[in-house]
Amino acid sequence: MQIFDSFLLEAVINGILLGGILALLALGLNLIFGVIDVVWICYAELIMIGMYSVYYAHNVYHWPLALAFLACVLLVAALGALLHVLVIRPVLGAEPINQLLVTGGVLFFLQAVATLAFGVEFKNVGVSLPALQIAGMYISFARLIAFGVALGGMVALYLFLKRTYIGTAIRAISQDRGIMPLMGVSPNRIFVLTSAIGGALAGLAACLLVLQYDIHPAIGLSFGPITFMVCVLGGLGNMVGGFIAAFIFAQFISVGGYFLALEWGYVLAFLFFIGMMFWRPQGILGGK
Repeated sequence: MQIFDSFLLEAVINGILLGGILALLALGLNLIFGVIDVVWICYAELIMIGMYSVYYAHNVYHWPLALAFLACVLLVAALGALLHVLVIRPVLGAEPINQLLVTGGVLFFLQAVATLAFGVEFKNVGVSLPALQIAGMYISFARLIAFGVALGGMVALYLFLKRTYIGTAIRAISQDRGIMPLMGVSPNRIFVLTSAIGGALAGLAACLLVLQYDIHPAIGLSFGPITFMVCVLGGLGNMVGGFIAAFIFAQFISVGGYFLALEWGYVLAFLFFIGMMFWRPQGILGGK
């Protein structure tokens, strides 16, 4: 009996492509936590707002899709900066549980506003991309594009953090925020900039996800918990750990769904996460 057939290989490949999206989602959240030390529970709701912005720009106002994508990234980047100024900055010195509750409140606020503004009907941009057939396997072209763009975004962020002055300041303040003002670097400005970059990554993810999923006010709940678990599994604030954890998590979902059912794939991924939290609560590459 041949176990490793083309369908299993297809599941593995789709898991890798899904891992690229999860890695991009985790990258923005890990960047924010690593620098500001606050977890945005409402991060996926920014993605939901971005998906709606693409829909209305392209389907209602008939903007070209590329221009709608650009507007989405800029809008969510601005929302990220605004969220920090209005919500995060006042609670920076508060207990972590208070910070979580505040961002959780923003989550439900954005869901309620989206429900009132856009209704509960599912919306779709109407862009249908074909599936690639290779050696009897069907690979989602939209997911393939998303993987390539996500990988390019992660490489661009890495080069930005490593090769630019602002990127160096972001890395430095994540390691020792107390000494940076003595070197002429304003932590508040770096925090706002980091929040804007994290928002831009959420906007980029929205552009990729809107090609694959319908849009509704609760769409953030489909990605928020998984993104948070990927970040925790890799080690909160560790971008490399989050990258590795995203692909591990995606393989459990995809390959587990192949052998059993898609729902069981998620169950296996969650069980793996729970087991890892007992064995290594700081995450794969997290510090003690």
